Parts: sequence; structure tokens; C-alpha cells
Amino acid sequence: VPVRVCHQEIVKFDLEIKAAVQDIRDCPGPLSALTELNAAVKEKFRHLRGCIQELEQMAKEQDKESEKQALLREVENHKKQMLSNQAAWRKANLACKIAIDNSEKDQLLQGRDTLRQRKTTKESLAESASNITESLMSISRMMSQQVQQSEETVQTLANSSRTILEANEEFKSMSGTIQLGRKLITKYNRRELTDKLLIFLALALFLATVLYILKKRLFPFL
Repeated sequence: VPVRVCHQEIVKFDLEIKAAVQDIRDCPGPLSALTELNAAVKEKFRHLRGCIQELEQMAKEQDKESEKQALLREVENHKKQMLSNQAAWRKANLACKIAIDNSEKDQLLQGRDTLRQRKTTKESLAESASNITESLMSISRMMSQQVQQSEETVQTLANSSRTILEANEEFKSMSGTIQLGRKLITKYNRRELTDKLLIFLALALFLATVLYILKKRLFPFL
């Protein structure tokens, strides 16, 4: 049940982020409205990352390797989708700011509060740039963590493959040794049978010789 709930939460936040990105793309301004939209998107990304990390932890705790690998593949798909949403978010911000800048330039050309709007625009741009820079830094840190986790996963898989290969080679070596031992045992059994037969023949010859000697000494006339 927790895995299913986690999936539902991821899908929910993914859809909400897509809708919010579309709102940013369609935002007519001003920059303060864009800043509020970006704050909402940032919060949704924070929840989405938490759900993905929770699903990844659930995957690592699975007893069956097949279920674990299936969940890990889903986690990677969700991460890729999240990165795609982040790229769309950046593009929407850029398009929206360009549209707002063009609109403000048009207003400046019309002579509407030129000095005041210029000051407000610079402050808003600085605030927006600061917020976006912070978001990009957070995204960069998360991507770095994901790369590190991917490297650890690859290393773990490589170690597992190496262990399996070594076990396979050892099994082959043991199999050859067992076959050689079986052949030696068969050879020794045949040798033992031959030795027993030779001993029996030697004993029979010995007894025949003894009987012959006794016959010659006790019954020389026969």
C-alpha cells in the first residue's frame, strides 16, 4: 500500500508541476506574480523529490531482487521526468521574463512612469534572478547526488557481477575435480577387482601345488 500511495503522490505532483509551468508560460506579469508562481513550483518540486526519495528507499528495502530492480527502474524514470519538468520550468521562466520585459519596454516607450518602472523592473529582475539562481543551485546539488547514487549503483552491480563470475569459475573447477575423483574411484575399484582375482588364482595355484606335493609323498604309488 505505501508504494502505491507513493506512486499516486508522484503522479499528482508531476501533473501539478506541469500545470504550474504552463501558468508561468502564460503569465502576463508583473514580475511579482511570476515570483509567486515560481515559489509555488519550487515547493511542488520539493514534495516531488521527497516522494521519489521515499520510493527509492522502499525499493532498496524490498526482499525480492526482481521487485527491487523494477522499483529502481521506476525511480529512475520519475527522476528523468522531474529533470524534464525542471528544464520546461526554466524555459517557461525565460519566455515569461522576455515577454514581461518586452511589455515593460513598450510601456517605457509610451512614457508611463519611466523612472519608477525602471527601478521596479531592476529590483524585480534582481529578486527573480536571485530566486532562480537559488533554485538552479538546489537542482544542481540534487543532480550531483543523483549522479553519485547512480555511480554507487553501477559499482554495486559491477561487484555483484564479478562475484557471480568468480562463483561460476569456482563451480566449474569443483565440477572438474569431482569428475576426476569419480574417474579415479572407478579406476581403483577395477584395480581392486583385478587384485582380488589374481589373489584368488594365486591361492588356488598354491593349494593345488600343496595337494600335489602331499599326494606324491603320501601316496607315491598312485
